[in-house]
Amino acid sequence: MAIKKMDKPNEGVKCVVSTCEYYMNGDHCAAEKIQVEPRQATDSNQTDCSTFIKKDAY
Repeated sequence: MAIKKMDKPNEGVKCVVSTCEYYMNGDHCAAEKIQVEPRQATDSNQTDCSTFIKKDAY
């Protein structure tokens, strides 16, 4: 599923992963939506942003 990259930040989502295609200056995320996995995580160390795409990874 392709996630649309917006030309403005997704308000309320902070991202500090500057190597992500959706990263915007100021630690913002430009992904139209994000997906965090796995479903059965019990703490933040077990979670992963599956929306992540490495910049220039075409």
